Order: sequence, then structure tokens, then C-alpha cells
Amino acid sequence: MKKTNIIIADDDKAIRVVLETALKRSGYDVSMTENAAGLWGLVQENFADLIITDVVMPDENAFDLIPKIKKLNPNLPIIVMSAQNTLMTAITANELGAFDYLPKPFDIKELLSIVNRAISEKNKSNEKISLDNGEDIFPLIGRSKPMQEIYRVMARLMHSDLTVLITGESGTGKELIAKALHEFGDRKDSTFVPINMAAIPRELIESELFGHEKGSFTGAIDKKIGKFQIADGGTLFLDEIGDMPIDAQTRLLRVLQEGEFITVGGTTPIKTNVRIIAATNKSLLDQIKIGAFREDLYYRINVIPIILPPLRDRNEDIPALVSHFISKNVISKETNNIDQDALNYLKSYSWPGNIRELENFIKRIVTLYPNESISLELIKEELLVLNANRLSDESTLRSLSDYVDKYLSQFTIDELINDELGLYQSVLVEFERPILNYVMKRTNNNQIKASQILGLNRNTLRKKLRSLKMDVSKL
Repeated sequence: MKKTNIIIADDDKAIRVVLETALKRSGYDVSMTENAAGLWGLVQENFADLIITDVVMPDENAFDLIPKIKKLNPNLPIIVMSAQNTLMTAITANELGAFDYLPKPFDIKELLSIVNRAISEKNKSNEKISLDNGEDIFPLIGRSKPMQEIYRVMARLMHSDLTVLITGESGTGKELIAKALHEFGDRKDSTFVPINMAAIPRELIESELFGHEKGSFTGAIDKKIGKFQIADGGTLFLDEIGDMPIDAQTRLLRVLQEGEFITVGGTTPIKTNVRIIAATNKSLLDQIKIGAFREDLYYRINVIPIILPPLRDRNEDIPALVSHFISKNVISKETNNIDQDALNYLKSYSWPGNIRELENFIKRIVTLYPNESISLELIKEELLVLNANRLSDESTLRSLSDYVDKYLSQFTIDELINDELGLYQSVLVEFERPILNYVMKRTNNNQIKASQILGLNRNTLRKKLRSLKMDVSKL
């Protein structure tokens, strides 16, 4: 029986040898080349069942060659590798018909798994769209492993209307992800409409979403067009969906199920063709437990989950982010210079406000010190100021009690009375999980250290982790 032949195209000899060894051990025949000309020659000889290729080669970019390969052999699976680990690299690979994209450095087991899947599935033809392989339009910056996984998921969603739920802490870039999914998708020529549920008074949310008729309620002096109607044919981004009131959730679920809605005070159903992208910084599963979020709506919007990591879990991306924010806000050429020690210190900082906080911090630096190189001493000094302002800011919640007050204030008395768990137990559920999650992450899942910080017996800690069904290996 003829063995499957795989072509490896990469100008790095070490990579070619590693891949050749792994593939031959898995039972494949291997042909190798160090440039695009050699790859094209092997393809013309009908010498391949699958291609694994680097993007940047000495004589030609693989992205320029792939359309020629696909024209000659549309069903030939191509796996693209690249050290240029940007969102656009992943998108371009996907759009040109590549079976999959792997950022360098890669895990050999993962590559073998992709190879096996590609061979068995015989890659279906993808629509070939020419994309500019330049800078990302949106600052989705980062070559860390978590970001690479997000890029790969996003690339596969570009021609899909599936509902996406983006979760992550405040400041991690959830709206940027939503905009990118829209701008590079099939709805890019239509409207992208964002709406922040946490910023709208509860009594006006339904009017904002669905519109209202003149005279439908006190203050409705004119007819209003809602966000669903404005976004028709495009994308509706429901930010902070965890803050949506239950009654509005019910109406949203009906729209998603039936594809139509009725304005507040109206009687005639209005058809809608909208892609929904939702985002939240809350645990919707915890919200479901306390009755603050509908379970059926959760499963309706959580078709494709995208989990954005906090900046502290991808600190290797901080230098690239800092460079981007400096160039974006620079006033003087001198501020383009930043000491390596300063960068290292920025990497070690926890950044509780995530990317948004980092951007604002860099903007402050280049504005206040337009003619100075950014040194370690300057970074330390300004971070002290930042933390002092954080503590003294009256708008900042300074205690857990303040947070509980704010959390409870969003519910009506009737909602509190109808809480099935009881208010006391609900608050415990809301706060116990994130406390344990935070401490386990900060101690790298060391239960002895975690129990010391929490003031709990180790056995008690284990019981709590089990009762909350927390898999510490995934924290």
C-alpha cells in the first residue's frame, strides 16, 4: 500500500529534521525543500498528499504560492507554520484555504494530530480571498500561546454567523475581538452596533434594544428605533450581558429563537437578521446559580466561547503592547526608547486593569515625559503614583463591603425575595468561587500555600474545591 507523502518546506534545517523524524516514525513518507521554488516543483510533479510549509522563505512568501497550489490541486491539504504570530497571519492562512495554522514554536504532538486529521478529512475547498498581509487593523497584539489559540478560533469564524460569547476581565479587549470578528467576516459591509448593558438604566434596556412607539411610556415623546433594527444585516455586540435584567433576557431569548421582535408599545412583529456577539466579565454559570441569568439564554449565546486571558497570564506580550502604545501616543522621538529593565519591571506588574490600564499608563508616560527615555526609575515612580491614585480615588470600591453593596443594589426587592437559594447563600456562592480561584492561581495551585493565605485547614480547602467542582489543573 502506497504511503502518504508529506512535503516539508522550511528554510530552517533543524525544523525540517525534527518534522521528518516525527512524521517518518508515524508511518509517513517525507519529501523536503528549503524554498518556495522547490515546493512548487514537488507540487507540479504531483508528489504530495499534504504540505507543511513555513510562510516566509528565501525566494517567495508561501501566501503568494498557496493560491497557485490550490488552483492546481484544490483538495491538497496545506498546514501553515509561521513565527509571524499575528491575527492577520492566522486569518490569511485560513482565507487562502490552508487546513490549519500553527504558530512557531509548536508542539510536535499537536502537529501530528493536525496531520492525521487533515489526511483523513481531505480538506474541503475554501473560498480564496486575497487579504493584505500587513499590520493588524485592530491592536490584537500578542504572540503568547493563549493569544495564538484565540487567533486560530477567530480565523475559523470569519465566514460564520454563529453566536459568540467572549468572557474575560475588564480591560482585556473583548470589544476589539468582537470588532475583528465583524470587520473580517461576511457582514463587514453592514453595521457593527455595540451596546453596554451595564451603562443603561434597567428600565430603558428593552427600549434601547427593540425600540419603542410614541407614547408607549412616560417620556416616550417620539418613536425610537432600537439597536436590533439598526444592526439588521450586521452585528449586534451585547457587552456586559451578565448585567442584563431577567425580563430583558426573556425578550432577547425570544428574538434569538424566532428571528423577530416587537417594539415596546408596538403590536407588529419585525423580522431581524443580526449576528449576536456577547461579552461579560462575570461568570454566567454563577449568575445562573443565583437566578440572575437564564440558563436557556446562556446555552443559546454560548455557541462559540472565546476566553480572553488577563494580562498577567500573558505577560510575555507586554513588550509588544508597550511598543504599540508608545508609537500610537508618542509626541517626541526620544520616548521611543525604553530600557530593558523598565520592560522587565512592567512584565512583573500584575496590571489589575489589564490592557486598558497598561495603555493608559503608557499614554501618561509619553505625555508627561515627552523628551525623556523611559527608564526603570521613571516606571517605578509613576507606578507608585498610579497605585496611590487607585487607593485614594473615591470612585474606587475600597472594601469588600462596598462591592457587596454595589452588587446587591442592582436587584429589586422582589428579585431578592424570590431568590431560591436565599440572599445569604447567594452572596456566598457569588464571592467564594472567585476568592478561591484567585488564590489558587496566585499560588500556582499549591494547596498548602493557598490554605495558609485563606486561613483554612487544608482538608477544608479541598472540600470547598470539590463542592464547587473546581478543577485546579485548569486554573
